This record gives sequence, C-alpha cells and structure tokens, in this order.
Amino acid sequence: MNNEIATDAAAAARHARFGKLPERIRFEDMTTEAEVDPGSGGAAYNPENSWKFYSCVALDLGL
Repeated sequence: MNNEIATDAAAAARHARFGKLPERIRFEDMTTEAEVDPGSGGAAYNPENSWKFYSCVALDLGL
C-alpha cells in the first residue's frame, strides 16, 4: 500500500515538472540567412594548404 502512495506522489511530481511539452519551434525560426559577397573566396578549399588543418588524435598524443 505505501508503495502505491509513493509511486503516485512521484508520478504527480513528474507530471508537474514534465507534464507539458514545450512550444513547437517553426523551421523558419531555426534558420538564418546571410548575404555573401560573390567575390569572397576566403572559405574556398585549397588542396595545397589542407595539410595545415589536418588533425589526428594519434599525432596529437605523440603515438
């Protein structure tokens, strides 16, 4: 009998805390748009400089 009372109290506490889902967020609110200059090539891929950004855990640890 006492186990049921504790379960009901725990269930009531869970329902008070998590009983309602948060409001739904629209897809339009999750994305942003930014203007980009057509001539800006700052983020372009350069295969000759790609070795500078190589990351390996084994090399970082000196293994």
